[in-house]
Amino acid sequence: MNNDRAPARRPPWRIPSVQALAVQLGAFALVLALSFAAARIAGVELSIAHAVLLQAVIAALLSRLAGMASWWTWIHLLFPPAAAAMHALRLPPVLFLSAFAALLALYWSSFRTQVPYYPSRRAAWEAVVGLLPAPRPGEPVSFIDIGSGFGGMAMHVARVRPDAEVEGVELAPLPWLASALRARWLGSRARFSRGDYEALDFGRYDLVFAYLSPAAMPALWAKARREMRPGSLLVSHEFPVPGQQASQVLQTGQGHPPLFAWRM
Repeated sequence: MNNDRAPARRPPWRIPSVQALAVQLGAFALVLALSFAAARIAGVELSIAHAVLLQAVIAALLSRLAGMASWWTWIHLLFPPAAAAMHALRLPPVLFLSAFAALLALYWSSFRTQVPYYPSRRAAWEAVVGLLPAPRPGEPVSFIDIGSGFGGMAMHVARVRPDAEVEGVELAPLPWLASALRARWLGSRARFSRGDYEALDFGRYDLVFAYLSPAAMPALWAKARREMRPGSLLVSHEFPVPGQQASQVLQTGQGHPPLFAWRM
């Protein structure tokens, strides 16, 4: 194990979703000010369509000035017209509430963690199984999938390695519930818990598997360095740790993302 210092938690204003909200609110305030000035000085009333387009352009410009990722520019540019179009359709409000509830159950705190739902493929599952230590008499191999989604990886490992203790942890309610019910229905030995992997002790595991996002990798690496036992493996699907050479890189099929493995 390594005693690297824990990375400082980012302040709320550094979270991209919070920045995006601030950009839209700032653009809205500027549109109101410009509309008021145009009416008072030039006697010109901005139409709703002009105000929506102005909001989109100003928000896109503010996102660039704020240093947000380039793809946020397109989101800010398209969001006001899309919102206006949805309003014009006069859809029942319950549809929007239902869609929000479904997305919340699936993605939960992705706005904070910046870890969306990424499903892994069977080829990746089999490659991870190949990285597990050989069976040890009297001592089970321990494996965890952090951000386990709907549980496919963990249940596959539990099926092909009956000697292993297999866990999955998932923060979003819907995937966690689905994986727990699937495991019970199928009689899988894999155990699923709902929670944040940051609260776990990685020192309990021989292999920690992650399919997160580029934004999450630096903090994950620091945690692994602090807690994981010498000889254990951290495995990331698709996303490498910036500045850290992987011990192994495994391909999972033509055109599909690789696995990166680091030996602690």
